[in-house]
Amino acid sequence: MIDQLLKGNKKFRETVFKQNIDHYRELVKGQSPPVLWIGCSDSRIQTGHITGTQAGTLFMHRNIGNMAPADDWNLATVLEYGIRHLKVQHIVICGHSDCGAIKALDKDLEDVYIPNWLNNAIEAKKRVDARIKKPSTPGEQKERSRMIEQENVRLQIEHLRTYPVVAKAEKEQKIQIHGMYYDLETGALSKIV
Repeated sequence: MIDQLLKGNKKFRETVFKQNIDHYRELVKGQSPPVLWIGCSDSRIQTGHITGTQAGTLFMHRNIGNMAPADDWNLATVLEYGIRHLKVQHIVICGHSDCGAIKALDKDLEDVYIPNWLNNAIEAKKRVDARIKKPSTPGEQKERSRMIEQENVRLQIEHLRTYPVVAKAEKEQKIQIHGMYYDLETGALSKIV
């Protein structure tokens, strides 16, 4: 597999990199991305590809379930650096269909760390389950998952706004916060908040 990655990099250098050499030379000088993108670690989602953006556009933070927990040092440093130093103007939290983290909310996991992490999304599940009847068909279950995935984006935006650096920047109208959703089946990216 590692050899395939290296071959892929060689092909990238010979094609995309070479064809856009001026752009990549500019990136060596520094970064000033307009968007901080908080997305899921899911390997099926290649953010630059689904948004049609070039390198240097998205400052990215990815984790299981596109979470923005209120007490996460890793996220806090990304937010602080993105807002205060890179001067991003937009923060996107993007969820997606067929999310394993959302599916795992219904499971009794024997893992050590994953259940604790998923607690950051449990409120989204509770909110959706309080609004709908228990699913009785695969179609209803799929729709419930989609609803929880989207509610999780809204919940994570609530968490995001608990960070003082975010609250201050939003109050001063230096940033805008957006919730988005990517559908793996159709390739469509839509705004939900």
